[in-house]
Amino acid sequence: MSFGDVIVERCCALAGVSEEPGRLTRRYATPAMTRANALVGSWMREAGMTARLDAAGNLVGRRPGLDPDAGTLLLGSHLDTVRDAGAFDGPLGVVLSIALVQRLREEGVALPFAIDVLGFADEEGLRFGTAYLGSRAVAGTFDPALFDVVDDDGVSVRQALLGFGGDPAGIGTASRRADAVLGYVEVHMEQGPVLEDRGAPVGVVTGIAGATRVEVRFAGQAGHAGTIPMTLRRDAAPAVAEIVLACEELARATEGLLATVGRMDVRPGAPNVVAGTGIAFLDVRHADDRVRAEAVASLRQTAEQIAAARRLELTWDVRLDNPAVAVDDRLTARLVDAAAGRGLAEVRLASGAGHDGVALAALCPIAMLFVRCADGLSHHPAESVSAEDAAVALDVLYDFTRALGSSSA
Repeated sequence: MSFGDVIVERCCALAGVSEEPGRLTRRYATPAMTRANALVGSWMREAGMTARLDAAGNLVGRRPGLDPDAGTLLLGSHLDTVRDAGAFDGPLGVVLSIALVQRLREEGVALPFAIDVLGFADEEGLRFGTAYLGSRAVAGTFDPALFDVVDDDGVSVRQALLGFGGDPAGIGTASRRADAVLGYVEVHMEQGPVLEDRGAPVGVVTGIAGATRVEVRFAGQAGHAGTIPMTLRRDAAPAVAEIVLACEELARATEGLLATVGRMDVRPGAPNVVAGTGIAFLDVRHADDRVRAEAVASLRQTAEQIAAARRLELTWDVRLDNPAVAVDDRLTARLVDAAAGRGLAEVRLASGAGHDGVALAALCPIAMLFVRCADGLSHHPAESVSAEDAAVALDVLYDFTRALGSSSA
C-alpha cells in the first residue's frame, strides 16, 4: 500500500472515533479525544517516535535528531473537529507528518534536527467557544483566565483538562523556547475550491486572515407565550434574529469581509415560553485587521442598539481576537522550491480559515501547504482528499525536510 493510500485510510479510520453515533464530533478533552490520541499515538510509535500527552492535552510525537543543539522542526495540525465533521480537516496534517517520519526512517535519512509531530487538542473551539487552546500553550501565550471558561454543561476548561490527564498547574511546561524551534510547517486540506479550479494538487499559503469570535448574549425576561402582551415583552429571540441579519448585511456590503453566526440559542427553549435569554456566536474575518476591527465595532454598536430598543441587557464576550498572520518568507520559499522540484506548477493562495499556525506564529516562523479537496468542501461529512494528492503533498514535505536538513547540517 502506498503512503498516499495509508494517509487516507488512517484519516478515515480516525473519523470513526467520535463522541456522537452516526456523525463525527470530537471535542477538546473528551473520551473520544482520548481514544483518538491512543490511535494516533500508536501510529507515531510504529514510525519510531515516542508519543506523549503534554500539559495542555496535545499529543506529541518526537523523532530525535543527530545534533541535540540543532533544534526542532514542528509539524502537525489538530485532532479535534467541528460537529458533524469530515475526515480530513486537521487529521490530514497529523497523519501525513507521521507518514513523513516513517518514510525518513524506511529510507535511512538522518537529520541534524529533531522532528516533533503535534496533534493539537483544540483548534476548532467547539466545546468552549475559544480556539487554539492547545497551540497557544505550545506558543507560551495561553491566558490562565481561559481555565474558568465553561462548556454547555458547566464544566470548566480546568476541570476538563484535569479529567483528560493534562496539568493546568503545569501548563507552562507545554511551551517551547523560541531559540530551540526551527519553525512550524502545517499541511492542511485547502477548505476551498481554488486548487481544484487550478487543477493543482497542492498550493503554498501566503498568509492567514485575522478572525474575531464573540459570544453575544441578550438577557430579557422569560414568560408565558399566551399571557404576556407583545408590547410588554422583553423577548431575547428577536434580538438574536436581528444581530444575525446585521452580520449578513454588513458582510455583503464590505469587500472581503466574512461574518457568520454558525451557532445560536434561545432559553429556556420551549415553544410556549418567551425567550429570556438569546445567544449568538459571531465569527468575523478579514485579511485586513483594520477592516475587521471596524466591522466588529460596528456590530457591537448594532447589538447595543438592539438591546436598548428591546429593553434587554447585553453581554459582549470576545472569545477570540487574532490578527492576520504572515507566513515566513524563507520557509515558504523552501516549500515553493520543493513543489517546483517535483514539477508542480506554482500556486500561492491565502487562507481565510484559521489554523494552529496563527498561535504558533507568536513562537516561531510558520509555513503552510494546502492540499486540494473535492468540491472545496470542508466542515462537512463529504469532505475528501485523494490518495494521489496526499502522496504529492508528502513528496513536497519530504523534499522540504531533507533540504532543510542539508542546509542546517
